[in-house]
Amino acid sequence: MKQPVIAITLGDVCGIGPEIVARAVTSSDVRGACRPLIIGSADIIQQAAQLRQLPDVNLFPVDSPAAMRHVPAEATAVLDPWPDGPPLPTTAQVEVVAGEAAWRYLLAAIDLAQQGAVEAIATAPLNKAALHAAGHDYPGHTEILAAQCDVNDFAMMLHLCEQRIAPLRQLVAPHRTHQPRSGLSIAHVTLHTSIASVPGLLTADAVSEKIALMDGFLQDLKAPRRSIAVCALNPHGGEQGLFGDEEQTIITPAVESARANMDVHGPLPVDTLMRRAVAGEFDGIVAMYHDQGHIPIKMIGFDAAVNITLGLPIVRTSPTHGTAFDRAWQADTPADASGMQEAILTAAALAQGRGRAV
Repeated sequence: MKQPVIAITLGDVCGIGPEIVARAVTSSDVRGACRPLIIGSADIIQQAAQLRQLPDVNLFPVDSPAAMRHVPAEATAVLDPWPDGPPLPTTAQVEVVAGEAAWRYLLAAIDLAQQGAVEAIATAPLNKAALHAAGHDYPGHTEILAAQCDVNDFAMMLHLCEQRIAPLRQLVAPHRTHQPRSGLSIAHVTLHTSIASVPGLLTADAVSEKIALMDGFLQDLKAPRRSIAVCALNPHGGEQGLFGDEEQTIITPAVESARANMDVHGPLPVDTLMRRAVAGEFDGIVAMYHDQGHIPIKMIGFDAAVNITLGLPIVRTSPTHGTAFDRAWQADTPADASGMQEAILTAAALAQGRGRAV
């Protein structure tokens, strides 16, 4: 089967993006799964490779995906949509030019995916403060992608592949008979917003939309069992309205409506739900807000978890960590590229529909 072309953006070049991309594209797993097309500055990638002593990074500049047919097998194609963009980074901090470059790299990748010139996008982290300083008022990648793709029904989902979570399943539930699973996925009803605003943003329709997006994703994975749990908002599931009535008035109606066509459970108290999911009881979780979903998945699989944007007409993935200015561009603090590598592998699998255990 023909390898898919995956556009890989550098993100904010003042962060660890260039380093983790340089490391990821030299991985034999990545080279075996796809044809990488880096979107960004070849000079910056080369500087990151030199800093980390990565001699295998062999770059081949191209001006279009069509030119990839001329790229030698041992090389990695690089397309720079802003040749007059950021100079080589000198500091790991918020820079307007880096925010603008991250914006241009992302838009170029989206355009290529919409044209069908690449099969998927994997994005290195951007910095929201730098993005805003450059005049782009978006909370992050997810909202930019939704706006550029003109979709209203979308969700951020964090996914941990079965290979990475299987050892933890054995620890949490050693006596459970572990049937074939498809990892653990968590989607969010609300995203980059204040905790105070969450109750007012929740609606039964919004919860229903995220349940449907999660079920569609599990179908795409060819999951043998598509069991979805929906989080309660309040402690102990609200205690019958004692701690809030969102479970009764918003979440329960959405779950009951979805049960007609899907295997959905909830609303369930989050403190016990997450353990049950890790033990293997559920394949997907619908969280009500950002930290409710992010904390558990990052606790159990920070370096391996992948961010997938649901509801788009294109495939987009990313690692779940940020730009790490505290360790970027320092010789004695190398970054772990496993999240970037897993994001690329997941993008390739979703684009090609191979049924890989993602």
